[in-house]
Amino acid sequence: MNFVEELKWRGMIHDIMPDTESYLSKNKVSGYIGFDPTSDSLHIGSLVQIMILVHFQRHGHSPYILVGGATGMVGDPSGKSKERNLLDKEELFKNVDAIQAQLAKFLKFEDIPNAAAIVNNYDWFKSFNFLDFIRDVGKHISVNYMMAKESVKKRLETGISFTEFSYQLVQGYDFYWLYKNHQCKVQMGGSDQWGNIVTGTELIRRMDGGTAFAITTPLIQKADGTKFGKTEEGNVWLDPKKTSPYKFYQYWINSSDEDAKNYIKIFTLKTKDEIDELIKEHDINPGLRLLQKELAKSITIMVHGEENFVAAQEASTILFKKGDEAVKSLKTLSDNMFMEIFEGVPQKSIAISDIESGASITEVLSSMSGFLKSNGEARRALQENSISVNKLKANIDTVINADDLIAGQYILLQRGKKNYFVLVVN
Repeated sequence: MNFVEELKWRGMIHDIMPDTESYLSKNKVSGYIGFDPTSDSLHIGSLVQIMILVHFQRHGHSPYILVGGATGMVGDPSGKSKERNLLDKEELFKNVDAIQAQLAKFLKFEDIPNAAAIVNNYDWFKSFNFLDFIRDVGKHISVNYMMAKESVKKRLETGISFTEFSYQLVQGYDFYWLYKNHQCKVQMGGSDQWGNIVTGTELIRRMDGGTAFAITTPLIQKADGTKFGKTEEGNVWLDPKKTSPYKFYQYWINSSDEDAKNYIKIFTLKTKDEIDELIKEHDINPGLRLLQKELAKSITIMVHGEENFVAAQEASTILFKKGDEAVKSLKTLSDNMFMEIFEGVPQKSIAISDIESGASITEVLSSMSGFLKSNGEARRALQENSISVNKLKANIDTVINADDLIAGQYILLQRGKKNYFVLVVN
């Protein structure tokens, strides 16, 4: 199948300009997607566009990544209900460098004929003065044309500055510049970018008499109506410092069945036959969550590498392990990973001297405010065999000491299946 056919069966096309599929099926071309450097990391919403570029390259086309060093100073009104805060140049270029490094993980940038390339529109806008721009570019697009764009019409009631109003002209010129200098014949992007992209094709037609093409992807929505790519803590980032590989893995493994069937087409490179077979197996026994496991594995490896995937997978199973197997897994955890798994669990700090020579489990438990209330309750819980220390069942004779420390400073206490408490040893 060709590039457009690939996107169609994966559900990754929202709008497409007439003749685009025919042209791309007969020609190997250059095409691009722009990324907004408003942060020093992309988030998983950006993965849709990254995967488009990956497919584009796999089908023999040459992908260009435009990082908007210049347009980031203007601000895109598309999908925004109010004026955006603009970044200063220093912060903007710090973000550009970080995003370039992230994108290099996904595409081949050398040693193949259709190698990917990264460009920054600041390079061609930095010496383009205002009078030249409105004379050489602005005269080709009417105000009526710009006012008709959905991204502008939605903002007319609340107000839109000239800065944001001019954004579509600036982005349109990006397309023209890449068309002239890198033979980019197609621009791709999210569905909210359709108006900006079409402005680019119009500029190419009016300024050069050329023909260019456009493809946009649909907005990814979750089946339950909540926003894709968001958690209670905010965005799910590609940067492991902002969203750890463990939390990243957890986001995908916790997908609903309906969402997982959609995500695995969009965010992995598995073939149609592979996905159809996987969905068939999953539907036989949904409780095994085969689809979610394969989805989380594929995406976590792609973004964070195999080693981080293995660690995240291992960490995610710890709560379900018991006995020696659980102890072994707990002992391998880093400080950060342990606290992520047991985030929100009640804690108490004690000094290492309190357990160095051994501390009775009864005394430790009775001092845990919010876990057990007294020596009597501690003894009853131990007699009921409902207390575990580091996932090992404890009894009235159990002693806690420094050998029990996880990551050098934690002891995990548990009553029943779900009631956890963390002892932090300083």
